[in-house]
Amino acid sequence: MFTSLSRMPLRPEKNASTPTFWRDAALPFIEVRSIGDGRETGYAKHTHDTFSIGAITGGRSTYVNRRSKEAIGAGSVVVINPDDAHACNPVGDQAWSYRMFYVDVPWLTELQHELGFSRNRDFRAFSATTATPMFIGLNRLYDILIDDDAGQIQKQSAAIGFFLDMQQALDPAPARLGEANIKLLRAAEFISDNCTRLLTLDDICTAASLSPAYLIRAFKGRFGMTPHAYLINRRIQYAQAELKRGMAIADVAADSGFADQAHFQRAFKQYVAATPGQYRARAPSPLLVVP
Repeated sequence: MFTSLSRMPLRPEKNASTPTFWRDAALPFIEVRSIGDGRETGYAKHTHDTFSIGAITGGRSTYVNRRSKEAIGAGSVVVINPDDAHACNPVGDQAWSYRMFYVDVPWLTELQHELGFSRNRDFRAFSATTATPMFIGLNRLYDILIDDDAGQIQKQSAAIGFFLDMQQALDPAPARLGEANIKLLRAAEFISDNCTRLLTLDDICTAASLSPAYLIRAFKGRFGMTPHAYLINRRIQYAQAELKRGMAIADVAADSGFADQAHFQRAFKQYVAATPGQYRARAPSPLLVVP
């Protein structure tokens, strides 16, 4: 079962002009700010000590970053290096909405090092001030982060995966990650052996002697799915075996590591294309042994 610590859910407010924030103690390197209607918002030129990337989800605005100034609208993504003077303010009478992600620089710098940039260098700033092709991926990350059913591994994996992809898109790394090796097999074996436990990405990395960035990047290439998907798949396989034995669905849901029965039902149907009840009904009855 997954547990999220110190979470401040990002949910639409009755007053759409009120900003809301998402934070999770399990992912201390990222914070998200969202607003449904920022027409009354006015920003003076300012800086952040974090790396910032944001998706404009509605309305139009004027975006100033360093010496550039441009008109942007829904579907745009803004990229802001730490300490870059910038401002983004609404234009017109349409509701102006956005989702802004603030990312710790040391965490993002470590990802850059994992991709092959020199460890003798600090954060490598981006020359781009926009990254519109990242709009879908950034909103997908947002959906995962605020999903109460998504566990820590899924959230952390999604964050690492997005920012690795962003780095490659905006400033390709000088070297590719190495080929999958025996350590990936060790990671998969550890997941399989501990699939019903509350696992974290760090648990898997420690067991396999891999960094999170390498694991996320190389695991899918080796096994065709992310570590989180592999974990859920193993839990479903465990659940199938228990259902075949005639175990009660509620007991199987609890024993196989899911947060609750509803989460188990959704995941089971996604992977088996049948509900646990349908699968259990098809399972053969235990043999009656006559002495």
